Amino acid sequence: MNLNPLLRVVSALFAAALLQCVCAPAYAAAPSNSCSKLVLEGEVTAGHEWKAPLGQGWLFRIVPVPPIQAGYSGWDLAVDRSDPAGFPDALYLATPPFGSINEREIATTFGLRAQDAIGWNPRTFHFLIDPKSFHEAQQAYPSASSVDPKAMNRLLELQKNAASGEFRILHAHLVPGTADPAPFAQQWALAASRTPHQIESSANSQGSSRGELRSLRFRLTLWLPAKWAFPPGAHPTPSPCGQ
Repeated sequence: MNLNPLLRVVSALFAAALLQCVCAPAYAAAPSNSCSKLVLEGEVTAGHEWKAPLGQGWLFRIVPVPPIQAGYSGWDLAVDRSDPAGFPDALYLATPPFGSINEREIATTFGLRAQDAIGWNPRTFHFLIDPKSFHEAQQAYPSASSVDPKAMNRLLELQKNAASGEFRILHAHLVPGTADPAPFAQQWALAASRTPHQIESSANSQGSSRGELRSLRFRLTLWLPAKWAFPPGAHPTPSPCGQ
């Protein structure tokens, strides 16, 4: 696309608002029964991945975003099979909007500075947990992302029984961006001070407009079905299902 950065942000926000309105009923329709809650804590540094097995052939991953030419930094949240099934992953497919600013991406993308990214805290998401539904959603995604109503409706149906999770930043190391916050990021910019963090200096004395995320210490909370078969060493607790 040949849109300038401002138009890309406006387009992303419009897509986010539209898809969130469409998708809300799907999540509301999910059964509110009892779940098993799994809490994991970890740390991830720039350019590196963090991962943990969830049981039943699933793996949670925190994957560095490609810097591309723009010098992005940060991470994507992903859920995939232990034998990787590739893009799009099970968390991406259940957490729209697609290809836009999104809770699954903790990064200096889509107009966010490093301090805005940590101010958006915590993040909530959903992820598919049935391998058959996951495979079908992967097949439907190319058409759904092209705004095919039939494919999108099927994808929303498959999301109804998705599991839910929360990603909370406990502490961050970052180089702040020098640009003013985008209009849509004003609240996250103000909230950044409530997320414990340490400011670091940039290798470039002038810094950069978006800054840099260098590390995150986090708490990951997942709500899975009550009878889920967790891997050895996991310590789930009974809990009402997350939203």
